[in-house]
Amino acid sequence: MVSESASCIARDESRFNQLQAQLTTCWQSIDCFDRAPRQILVVPSLSLDQEELGKVEGVHHYEERLLFSLLHLRNPNTALIYVTSQPLHPSTVDYYLELLPGIPSSHAQNRLRLFSTYDGSQRALTEKILTRPRLIERIRRCLSPQEAYMVCYNSTEWEQQLALKLDIPLMAVPPTLLDLGTKAGSREIFATCGVPHPDGSELTHNAKELAIATTKLWERQPDLKRIVIKLNEGFSGEGNALLRLDELAEVAPGKASQEDRVTAVLNALEHLRFQYVHETWEHFNRKIGELGAIAEAFIEGDIKRSPSVQGHITPHGNVEILSTHDQILGGPDGQVFLGCRFPADNVYRLALQDMGQRVGEVLAKRGALERYSVDFIAVQQENQKWDINAIEINLRKGGTTHPFMALQLLTNGSYNLKDGQFYTPQGQPKYYRASDNLQKEHYKGLLPNDLMDIIMLEQLHFNSIAGTGAAFHLMGCLSEYGKLGLTCIGNSPEEAEQIYERVVNALDRETS
Repeated sequence: MVSESASCIARDESRFNQLQAQLTTCWQSIDCFDRAPRQILVVPSLSLDQEELGKVEGVHHYEERLLFSLLHLRNPNTALIYVTSQPLHPSTVDYYLELLPGIPSSHAQNRLRLFSTYDGSQRALTEKILTRPRLIERIRRCLSPQEAYMVCYNSTEWEQQLALKLDIPLMAVPPTLLDLGTKAGSREIFATCGVPHPDGSELTHNAKELAIATTKLWERQPDLKRIVIKLNEGFSGEGNALLRLDELAEVAPGKASQEDRVTAVLNALEHLRFQYVHETWEHFNRKIGELGAIAEAFIEGDIKRSPSVQGHITPHGNVEILSTHDQILGGPDGQVFLGCRFPADNVYRLALQDMGQRVGEVLAKRGALERYSVDFIAVQQENQKWDINAIEINLRKGGTTHPFMALQLLTNGSYNLKDGQFYTPQGQPKYYRASDNLQKEHYKGLLPNDLMDIIMLEQLHFNSIAGTGAAFHLMGCLSEYGKLGLTCIGNSPEEAEQIYERVVNALDRETS
């Protein structure tokens, strides 16, 4: 007999699939002017490993990054429900509403509902919502099941459970497909669609397995200088560590037995070079058991960049390329995401589009939905050509999502696949420099209103007439952590960089 628990799971899966089928009628592209009545529930929960997430300063304010979803309110019959762990400051909400082009902010305000769990604990927002049935009921009253759907930062069983409780579809990848966006899953997708990627190992679940897999990789490529050890579900470079092979020269392939080499690698794992300064081997080793880990060849190069491509899979199964970026990375070995520039360099952005399309088509065939991105490493060769390798797939909104949404919101333009540029309705190409990590000690104590005073005085706020300037996010991080996010839009790459530097200089001058 089928157990009652298994029967409940089967019923939930069946109902979830039925709800997902409604997306073909209740979802509409953000690029379309939509007159139909809709309700969009935004749950910006970072439903990721909370221990790893806790390494990011001010991470509880990252729920603000999806406030650019207010872009949907430019459609006159769309209502938006936004839920956060802690209440949003009114001035932060007003700031985003004032950015909406072509619609009175008061009209948009009347179609916006804000809810909060009033819970600042280190748990995912969706988990908090699920423990508050009265809050769920209040949200439900704002929704018409045939007109509503839910969006999120990333999708897990929690998001699926909330969608089921509210009886609305979830515009996100089904949780059963999350393995496709892990480090091991990404490598399998790249192999399937013929996208070049570094040599690496299978997924391992303890230090001994990892040492054996790492040794096999080294033996396949004896000239390697470094190997990256990656937790299977790391993000933004957190969960990555470097193993230096020059420190193991005495057991290199050809100089010692495989058994000695495995022993040496196993010992060396305890002295990995971590991207997060406070990481320890004890913690990392425990995460290997919980999440799994892979070993991957570190791509060397004197001139090296980290571009990415962003795509979208519609409920109809269509794959759309949204944008390309050159990522700005930092950390001890340049693997931590700090920001990005749009668009990616012209020398390889069309190649990124092609590979991103191929990845998206495989994901779509397997049932994935909504946004995805693919990160690459590009190395310039002696002949000036670029060697490009895919590194990982992200099946979630990421650090490049909200800057591009800001560009769409502020300019009402569109992305052109033929050249990978973004153009306003008047045909003006746009560029930006964005960051989640403009952080300095002397910015601490600045309130959002202080930020606005400084930016308005320096005339750096986005100017809708000129179509250039800066838009801000993560303003809730500023006072406590001295941390700020911004997107600086210009009519050339140089102008976007200049605006970014002017913002930094203005903040430094006012706070030093």
